[in-house]
Amino acid sequence: MIRAIVGANWGDEGKGKITDLFAADADIVVRFQGGANAGHTIINDLGKFALHQLPSGVFYEHTYNVIGNGVALDVPKLFTELDHLKQAGVTPNILISQRTQLVMPYHVLFDQYEEERLAGNQFGSTKSGIAPFYSDKYAKIGIQIADLYDEDRLREKLSRILDVKNLILQHLYGKQPLDLEEVLVTLIAYGKQLAPFVADTFDFLYQAVREDKNILLEGQLGSLKDPDFGIYPYTTSSHTVAGFGAIGAGIPPHKITEITAVVKAYSSAVGAGPFVSEIFDEEASLMRNNGGDAGEYGATTGRPRRMGWFDAVATRYGCRVQGATEVAFTVLDALGYLDEIKLCTGYEIDGAVIDTFPANAELEKATPVLETMEGWKCDIRGIREFSELPEACRSYVNRIEQLIGFPITIVTNGPRREDVIHRTPQLR
Repeated sequence: MIRAIVGANWGDEGKGKITDLFAADADIVVRFQGGANAGHTIINDLGKFALHQLPSGVFYEHTYNVIGNGVALDVPKLFTELDHLKQAGVTPNILISQRTQLVMPYHVLFDQYEEERLAGNQFGSTKSGIAPFYSDKYAKIGIQIADLYDEDRLREKLSRILDVKNLILQHLYGKQPLDLEEVLVTLIAYGKQLAPFVADTFDFLYQAVREDKNILLEGQLGSLKDPDFGIYPYTTSSHTVAGFGAIGAGIPPHKITEITAVVKAYSSAVGAGPFVSEIFDEEASLMRNNGGDAGEYGATTGRPRRMGWFDAVATRYGCRVQGATEVAFTVLDALGYLDEIKLCTGYEIDGAVIDTFPANAELEKATPVLETMEGWKCDIRGIREFSELPEACRSYVNRIEQLIGFPITIVTNGPRREDVIHRTPQLR
């Protein structure tokens, strides 16, 4: 069986925990897109870990963890992650596709310089080099891992690339040019570091599919950060939808039979762009500091996340974009401090109320239509049966399931691996 685990919102929904949960029974976990610009947080008996590029199956000895060809691989950050795991006594089984492309040192520089140039019109980049990386990939001037093992060929390719990069650096950004030999030395060192992990992961996964292995496809960010279906241009630069899993991992699309869309019990976002249900000031600060285990701050950047009420319009759309077969509903425990909880059930645009998710030209004009529900005002951590949750808490989950139109089968009520409730959905 192949299951994709993906976000239905802006990212930060808790996908790492859900992947970790399913990885207990998985043979293979594959990261199929994105880079080190976002993180998945996992808390287990060994401690708290923020995984930025490694798949969330790394804590299971029986699981192979594959970094697919759709990933933007930042080599120094990858080995920093591996070192953190090693310090905790974890030595994961890692395979990296020979077709995976590298985040180059100049990609990070270009990301920083472009945000500086844009000044007040920034996109809210994490400055991890992701947009320049994918720009180069689709302009066909990226560097694959397979390129690292022929020095003459690599030097010739780099020379052509840097001719253009240096023109931009000097004449657009007013920066110093890059030295070919310095970049080449860096890449050769990358090749030596990566060599023990590099594999033909396409063939590996092809055989795994034939043998009916249990495979998880792990996505980064969420539907609303997809460059085609999200809040463009305030999106990431890779496709965050389950359908891209077939491309970014290299498996037949018809083999993806289960799609778990991860949805948070409230809304949060990092970066610029329209966010209809957003709340501000003290109200936002309270929700942020009650959220998750350590508050709502970016796992990669540490930036405080923008906060908002649960947005049923955006979430229903996000689940549809993903083709969800079920929903995992996370961080429900974080709302226990509220007397009343609001839900965004529609958008008002130019005097008309809609319940569909529009493109940015309309979305930027939208204001939320809110519904108020009773809070449960207690700590729900430790509860393992849905029927044992307070009535107001159950009503909140049931109402959201009704609004989004997708079955909620998993509810999480705490940060740890065991803080999970398996629920029989009302919808089928």
